[in-house]
Order: sequence, then structure tokens, then C-alpha cells
Amino acid sequence: MRDVFIAGTGQTDIGEHWDRSLKDLAVEAVCAALPAERRGEVDCLLVGNMLSGELASQENLGACAADWAGLGPVEAVKIESACASGGAAFREGYLRVASGASDCALVLGVEKMTDLLPDGVSAGLALAADGDTENLHGATFVALNALIMRRYMHENGCRHEDFSGFAVNAHRNAAANARAMFRREVTGEDYARACMVASPINLLDSSAICDGAGAVLLCADPQALGNARRIRVTGSGAACDTIAVASRQDPLQLLAAELSSRRALAGAGRKAEDIDLFELHDAFSIMAVLSLEACGFAPRGRGLRLALEGEIGPRGRVPIATRGGLKARGHPVGATGVLQVIDAVAQLRGEAGASQVPEARVAMTQNIGGSGASIYTHILEAEG
Repeated sequence: MRDVFIAGTGQTDIGEHWDRSLKDLAVEAVCAALPAERRGEVDCLLVGNMLSGELASQENLGACAADWAGLGPVEAVKIESACASGGAAFREGYLRVASGASDCALVLGVEKMTDLLPDGVSAGLALAADGDTENLHGATFVALNALIMRRYMHENGCRHEDFSGFAVNAHRNAAANARAMFRREVTGEDYARACMVASPINLLDSSAICDGAGAVLLCADPQALGNARRIRVTGSGAACDTIAVASRQDPLQLLAAELSSRRALAGAGRKAEDIDLFELHDAFSIMAVLSLEACGFAPRGRGLRLALEGEIGPRGRVPIATRGGLKARGHPVGATGVLQVIDAVAQLRGEAGASQVPEARVAMTQNIGGSGASIYTHILEAEG
């Protein structure tokens, strides 16, 4: 397997882009990651997206994005893995370059979610759950995560306000990210006052519906990086679990997170304690807790303590959501896995401003599809 380097990144602002189409967002991210004079070098375009057909009336998205971005007759394909579509596309790009099937792969994640009313978007997102046992009975993703959070609180004797540190940290970090959707800090008091969405999940426990795109150029030739600090993808892992939460032996165990992180760390020759920052999938506060536990950063039932003890900030033991995460940077679902990589690259290159993790050299990203059904984990390392 060949070494794989990140040769360029680009993204849009994350937010509500009422005046822009799915194509507009895709093209902006591609152009930011890939100068026009280098577009002929790209072998393939891999597009992570979940809902282009349901929300934007556009399938065949690979060809569509390649056409509008001026990439010519490259191989282009859409990759869908629910909210983990961006992570799945990134893994595919990594494997193609590492195997020699491609020398230069462009990974694009894009989602346009705000053109429909919230009920329509929620119905689209629910397609990532089990159609027969969850969707048929009206279980939305907020409801499923609320059930998981309630169970966690019951088993571990914790209170809802104990989760506030995740929102406070994400919003503080997003305030330093010019691309983030919510560039304002919140307090524990704000968290306590936030209205309930599906008890015990409130507005500050959950990510918002938004639009955005990110693109990452992967290559095998380190000379393509120019003078930029070399960032190498050293590990990649993927795993799945039952699609329905009720079918799992333990609904509080993210088995796919455990397996995918173990595989990514093994590929990189690393352990959890080597990770300087973790861009996890905090679509809901409870998912952040379960991810920290599954990946070995905290024992079972103790992930919450990392937030309570101030260990998840940029100078903490396990920095997470360092550019705002899904909660505050934003969660345009098909783009999220790619945006996590872009956030990690900013940290590894020392470009994260006020939310910079000191001396960051090894980063982990983890993108979750469904309620833990499909999970992709990657290890990135700075060289030199």
C-alpha cells in the first residue's frame, strides 16, 4: 500500500444558503481545494451525499458535480452511507490512492437541506433508520437518540445538565471558526434554559439542519503538496452494526465505533493515548459520550466525566469538536465526514486560531451513519 497525502482542502461556509443550489455549493468547495490548472490531474471524483434525490431532486450526483466543476470525463460516483456518506467517500478515496488504482482522488461531501420544510427534511433523514421497525412507527432520529440518552442517564445515575459541557465546548470552538454556522458561545445556563425537542434532548444537545460542502484532494506524490506541511492519512477503518437500535445486544455500546477505531489505529500503528484531537460525530450530545467510550478514551459509563472535568477543550486530555463539531460548526449530513477531515488538517497545520490544540500531530476523525449503524474512522498525522 502506498502512502496517501492530503494535497488540498476547501469548503463553503456552513449555514442556510437560501440563494444557492446543491451544484453551487459543490463547485465552490471543489474550486477551493483544487486550482483550475490542476484539475486535469484528478483521476476520480467521489461524492459523499445522503439526500440529493429526496431534497434537491438530483441523483447521478457524481457526473453532475464533475460536469459543473469542470473536471472533464473523470470517473465520478456518488457514495451514500447516511450521515456517514462523507466518511465513506473519504475512505474510498484513500483506498484507491493507497492501492494504486488512482494517483489523485478528489473527495467531495455536499448536502443542501434547507429548501424543504423541517418535516420533509426529518422524513428524509429518517430513511437512514430501519424502515420496518423504526420509521414505520414514527421514530425520528431525535426520538431514537432521546431514548438512548434516557437509558444512559438511568444506568449511570447522571443528570441532563451533566451533558452541558459538550455544547459549551463546541460553541466556544466554533466562535474561532470563520466557516462555522453558530459563531457564538453558550453557557451552562443557556443549556439549562434551552427548549426541549424530545426529552431529554434539547436544542443545545442536537445539531441543526444546514447546507454546506467540503472537498479534499488525496494524492500519492508528496511533491504535490508544495510548501504546505505534509499531512498523511495513516489509518482507515470501517464497521457496521444493526441498523435498528432495538436489535442491538447493548444499545449503549457503539460497536461499529469500537471496531472501526480499533482497525484505524492498528493500521496507523497507534493507540488511543497517541491521539492529540478527536473530531467525533456529535450530532447529539449522547453520541459524543458513547463515541469517547467506544474508542477507548474513557471507560464504560465515564465518557461524561471528560466534559464535566474540562478535558475535552483544546488544552484538555481529549480535545473534541475543535472547530465547532457537528453541533456548532454545522452538520450538512453528506458533507460532515469530509468537513471533519478539513478541521483536523487545520489543527495539524497549526491554522486553527484560538481553538488550536497545542503541538497537534495526530488526529482521529469519526463519522457515524444512522444511530451507529455505519461508522468510518481515520487517522491523520502531520510530518516534518
